[in-house]
Amino acid sequence: MMDADPHTDNDRHEAWGPSARRGNVYQALTRRRLIWTARIALAAIACTALFAIWDSELSSRVQSQAIWPGRHNTTRTSDLLNQQPLALNPLDPLFSVNGLPAGSFRDNLRADTKYITSWGSGGWSNDVISIIASLCSPVFLPSHFMFNNFGDDHSPLPFGDVFDLPHLRKAIKRPVLEWRDVKASKSIVLDDIGCWNVWESIQYHDKAPRQSFAPWFLKLDISYTKTPDWIKMKKNFEHDRFSSFWALASLAFSSKRNTSLVPPLPSPKHNMSLAPDEHMLCYDFLYYVAAHQSHEIELDYSPAWRFVGQHMRWAIRLERLGKQYLRRTLDFIAVHVRHNDFKDWCEPGVTLEECFAPLSAFQRRVREVQDEIKERKGIEVKHVIMTSDEKNHTWWRDVDKLGWLGVDHTRTKELYGHWYPILLDTVIQSKAAGFVGTARSTVSVLATRRVQSWQGGPVRMVQWGKKDADAH
Repeated sequence: MMDADPHTDNDRHEAWGPSARRGNVYQALTRRRLIWTARIALAAIACTALFAIWDSELSSRVQSQAIWPGRHNTTRTSDLLNQQPLALNPLDPLFSVNGLPAGSFRDNLRADTKYITSWGSGGWSNDVISIIASLCSPVFLPSHFMFNNFGDDHSPLPFGDVFDLPHLRKAIKRPVLEWRDVKASKSIVLDDIGCWNVWESIQYHDKAPRQSFAPWFLKLDISYTKTPDWIKMKKNFEHDRFSSFWALASLAFSSKRNTSLVPPLPSPKHNMSLAPDEHMLCYDFLYYVAAHQSHEIELDYSPAWRFVGQHMRWAIRLERLGKQYLRRTLDFIAVHVRHNDFKDWCEPGVTLEECFAPLSAFQRRVREVQDEIKERKGIEVKHVIMTSDEKNHTWWRDVDKLGWLGVDHTRTKELYGHWYPILLDTVIQSKAAGFVGTARSTVSVLATRRVQSWQGGPVRMVQWGKKDADAH
């Protein structure tokens, strides 16, 4: 199986084709500026082995601690006696920090709580998979746009603007914070921190930690320590980059951590050499993490999907906007075709026409999905909605000839911002009665999991890369 390598992950380069068969864009919502504040989740959780570290400590505190206003300050006992306990859910972010966002993140970390975080740097869909695998919540950096000339529309996308955090916390029964809960967005403090460098141990091309813009937004000066080579699941195999949850989890325990330390790299700004932080455990990159085998996010037993991913529902505003884009369509099948940089993954000597699966292959898989829906649910689904990064007008005219619909993104960026074409297409895909995607596309992988988990719908993946790859 070929990697969905974040170096070449151009699901983040989605362009939205000029199909003539479009629904109208609902324009009643006013455009809201995207907050540029970088957000990364910090959690004391036990959804997978990696995050089971602090579970017992958290549970005992949840059961025994009462919450009063000002409880994190030096409040006198006499003052507390005159106050009424707050009905504060222990999963509420306020329970896991000292108070309001601080200038330095360390000032807001509770002494009796440990935290974990990581940075996104692989594009929209790969960063979502990193979040699912790790239950860290990286800011979605606009890595599918140019970084020169940042403006409101090209700023990092807040996690809470995309996913329903209260629902996620309740579903997994664990606290999840965003960085804005911890550190003030306008802080001028450059915090020093030591982190683990996973990236250098799982691949053999970059002799450095995985680079990300998130620390720059968060004003963090990081000193990285390379993880041991034994974290890699398939030793000395350059075509697989996965590490295991438990391998990384072991580095949070003193016995394994202390025997795994090597001289850290000095931080870029303050030239500080710091061992990995034990209060705020951080890793540079957690996309390639699995419990049993590589790319298991695609499989039904995936613990990351079962215990986290399926509970990452859309934020209310995004959910409503997606429904407005779909208001004229009831039951439908969603199709995602990815081309763009996939041309770089074609087998040698294969033309693009032979490499990319033809529309007839997608049409055949759509019919299979339609038949399965009718057999299982007794519903005849006629509508098909196509989403794709394909820019060729002739190709889109062929889509129109099939009677398939597209999504009208003519004014989406203008009305809502640069992130919203891919966000809304992703929401639309998740609401389909069935789904047909492109093999090895992480956009398609996530869409299949959502349609299976949320809609109970059948899915298919169309193969490509060589002539007649999907002719079966």
